[in-house]
Amino acid sequence: MIKRAFLALLGAAMIFQLAGQQAEADEKFIIVQSTTSTQNSGLFDYLLPRFQDRTGIQVRVVAVGTGQAIRNAANGDGDVLLVHSKPSEEKFVADGFGVARSDVMYNDFVIVGPASDPAKISGSNNVIEALRKIAEAKALFASRGDDSGTHKAELRIWKAAEIDAGAASGDWYRETGSGMGATLNTGTGMGAYIMTDRATWIAFGNKADFEIMVEGDPKMFNQYGVVLVNPETHPHVKAKLGQAFVDWLLSKEGQAAIASYKVDGQQLFFPNANDGSS
Repeated sequence: MIKRAFLALLGAAMIFQLAGQQAEADEKFIIVQSTTSTQNSGLFDYLLPRFQDRTGIQVRVVAVGTGQAIRNAANGDGDVLLVHSKPSEEKFVADGFGVARSDVMYNDFVIVGPASDPAKISGSNNVIEALRKIAEAKALFASRGDDSGTHKAELRIWKAAEIDAGAASGDWYRETGSGMGATLNTGTGMGAYIMTDRATWIAFGNKADFEIMVEGDPKMFNQYGVVLVNPETHPHVKAKLGQAFVDWLLSKEGQAAIASYKVDGQQLFFPNANDGSS
């Protein structure tokens, strides 16, 4: 009788201990607010298992446009922010929502279009001249229109070209309000020019007869930054686990992992954590 009671207590204690260990394991995760380009390109599918194997920390990604990712992180709905709009990231930190911002990697934007090339921009490395030709020809242009990093960059270039593309909204300028992959699907379906990050384009499977039309302009440089969400602003932030992810991305191991990710033999992102951060 006493023996049975002791065994029952021992069993209950073991179950309680295992439940506690499981609860602790379940808590060992972070939420990263990031962009559709890092998700659509397959980069996270490549990086995150390596990080988890190294640290035991699971990363759950919320992939939205940069503007939405920043708003989500500012609301405390995440532990780390990884996006691509440096002025917005710096403001996020200055407003007290982030601890510090670091460069992590870069690639570039390109403009893709149908082989028929109605605006005759193929082979150009001058994006302002290319956008002016698109506007003059009133050739279809599909914009994300979603306040993403890509959309912000596109708007800056239209402004530099002194063209109010928004005035042609619904005419030759079409705003999808969608992520990069969905906008590429829409744009290729309607035969429109599209500005996209190169990584998503390389990984995109539904290219049809579309080709890269404009590339190589310094104005199309695309920098990504990483920021730990400020635990002083949002006390529930998993600062220690989030910082471990930030540190790994910026480490030699993390930077090498970013550099080694390729699709069809092409490198999609180029690490530059040590080239100058803010």
